[in-house]
Amino acid sequence: MKRAIFYSIPAGLRPLARRLWFMPADTLDLLLNRRPDFVPPRGMIFVGHGDYIKQGEKFLGFFKDIGGLQPGHHVLDVGCGIGRMAVPMTGYLNAEGSYDGFDVVKNGINWCRKHISNRHPNFRFQHISLHNSLYNTATQAHASSFVFPYDDEVFDFVFLTSVFTHMVADETANYIAQISRVMKPGATCFASFFLLNEESERLMAESPTHMNFPYDKGHYRLHSFRVDAANVAYKQEWLEGIFSHNGLLVKSIHYGQWCGRKDFLDYQDIVILSKFGK
Repeated sequence: MKRAIFYSIPAGLRPLARRLWFMPADTLDLLLNRRPDFVPPRGMIFVGHGDYIKQGEKFLGFFKDIGGLQPGHHVLDVGCGIGRMAVPMTGYLNAEGSYDGFDVVKNGINWCRKHISNRHPNFRFQHISLHNSLYNTATQAHASSFVFPYDDEVFDFVFLTSVFTHMVADETANYIAQISRVMKPGATCFASFFLLNEESERLMAESPTHMNFPYDKGHYRLHSFRVDAANVAYKQEWLEGIFSHNGLLVKSIHYGQWCGRKDFLDYQDIVILSKFGK
């Protein structure tokens, strides 16, 4: 019900609606001085669920343990949001390492520049205005033709947390090609998805209270007919073909709980990719 109400609000007004919803809690945090400076107000956090710091630390653990992230790596965060993943990395990446992130939501980038880049100059954030029915409808520039603003083969580690879950097929195909282009040979990509396969299809049918995707678009399915980028699930077989076409090898898949699995690593499915070359 909450999702349906939120999706019914025009994209340009959703940030305001969120700020108003969390205003009492944010005001109390301010009055009691209980929110750290490196944590944004709850009303500004437009991506992710749960505790801002704990979620970031959890994923940093995933990046290291199953993605092989090293302190000296050059890192790209695609869809960096409001710094949830960047904040814990400030204490992990060393002077040889670097972090670049971009996002379609300007307020998030502004916050990251003020609270992260000012203290950590090897952390850089860019605002890229691209059309997205969930976050940004103020432009007609589309992710399907967007060229990442980075040179070829410059990153050791690229990650996307809950980004492909908000993109349709032509956008996803382009981003995978761009990711491969900017990865060094042998580099790693860590990406989360809702993967459609025989098991997840069966579990969705058996667990109607879990996430579902009733609107079939061929290679992918949508959760909402009103907002196509709200939540998107992809056929695993189609994705694997796109990965292979772009020189990316699937190293491992860690299936998530979203469809009703009892054994899982996290809520979404996590795919670890490596670029051919080593």
